[in-house]
Amino acid sequence: MCTWKGPKGFAMTSPAEPRPAGRANIVGVGLIGGSIGLALRDVGWHVNGTDLDPVRAAKALELGALDDIGTDLDADITFIATSVGAIAGAARTALAASGGAVTDVGSVKAPVIAEVNDPRFVGGHPMAGSEQEGVEGAQVDLFDGATWVLTPTLETDAEAYTTVRSVVRSLGAEVVALPPERHDALVALVSHVPHLVAANLMALASEGAEEHAAVLRLAAGGFRDMTRVAAGNPGIWLDICAENREAIVGALDRLLAVIGATRDMVDKSDRDGLLAALESARVGRSNLPDQVSHTGDLVEVRVPVPDRPGVLSEVTTLLGEMDVNIVDLEIAHSPEGGRGVVVFLVQATAGERVHEALTARRYRPSIRPLEQ
Repeated sequence: MCTWKGPKGFAMTSPAEPRPAGRANIVGVGLIGGSIGLALRDVGWHVNGTDLDPVRAAKALELGALDDIGTDLDADITFIATSVGAIAGAARTALAASGGAVTDVGSVKAPVIAEVNDPRFVGGHPMAGSEQEGVEGAQVDLFDGATWVLTPTLETDAEAYTTVRSVVRSLGAEVVALPPERHDALVALVSHVPHLVAANLMALASEGAEEHAAVLRLAAGGFRDMTRVAAGNPGIWLDICAENREAIVGALDRLLAVIGATRDMVDKSDRDGLLAALESARVGRSNLPDQVSHTGDLVEVRVPVPDRPGVLSEVTTLLGEMDVNIVDLEIAHSPEGGRGVVVFLVQATAGERVHEALTARRYRPSIRPLEQ
C-alpha cells in the first residue's frame, strides 16, 4: 500500500509503516501525563509539558517525562491530562495555541466534548492506571496492551482523529472507538461504580476501631482484589461523579436492584436462585478478554465513503461496538473530490462480521487478505 493524501493534503502512511515521531504537548504531568511523556520520548518524540504546579513540572523534566517545560506552538498533538473539570478549558487553550490535534485522558467524555465543541478535539480515555499518585509513579510501559478509547463524533476532523489514533497506537495501546455517551455509560458500569463499591466495602470493613485491625488481618486475596482501586487518589472522583452523574446513578440503581435480589435469595435460602446467579457471574467473568490478540491473519477492508464529516466516526464506532479491533487505519481521498475510501485492517476471523455490519449500514465494503 502506498502513501495517500488525507484531509487537507495530510500525508497518511500505510498500515505497514509506523507514524514518524513528531512534537507533542502535555498539559498536566501527573501519573497519566507523565507516563504519556515517557512513552512518547521512548519512541522518539520531542515532548513539552506544563502543569499548574511548577514543582511537579520540574519533577517531570527531571524524571525524563519532558524535554522542555512550556508550550510548543508547533506541536502535532496535545494531550490534556488534567482533572475532568479542567479539561474543557485546557483544551480550548491548547486549540488556540497550535494547529495540531488535541485529545484528553479523562474518564468522562460527552459533557467535555460538548463544551469544547471543536473538530480538532478528539475525546480520549486510556483504560490504564496505578494506585501510585503523581509523576513519580509514571511508567513508560503503562499503556502497553491497554485499551484506549477514542470518541469521535460527526463533527470530528478526520485528520485529527487519524493523528490521535496513530500516536496512541505507537504507545502500545489498542484503540476502541465509541460514541461519547456510550463510553460514559459503559465506564460508569466498569470503572466508576466499581470504585465507589470498593470505597464503600473498605468503609464497611473499617467500621469500629476495635474491629478494624482484626478484620483487615482476615482480609484475603479476594477482598484485597475487590478493594484495590480504593487506594487511588480520592480527589479526582469528585469531578468524575459530577460530570457523569446520570450514568453513575443509573448504574448504581441497577446494582442496588441486583444486590436487593441477592439479599432476598440469601434471606429466603433460595439455593437454586443463588446458584443460578453465581453461575451466571462465573461464566461472565471467565469470558472477559485478557487483552486484544494480534495473532492470526489480517484482512484489508476498503469502504468507499462520501467525503463528508462524520463518516469516519460512523465506521470506527460501529466496529468499536462490535468489539472488533482495528489494527490500522488510513483514509484515501479521491483526486476528483467528493468521495474517498476508508482503509483498515482487522483480524481475518472478524472479516465476515464486519462486511455484514457495514453492508447493513448501506456501505459497500470489499475485503481481501493482507499481503505479507
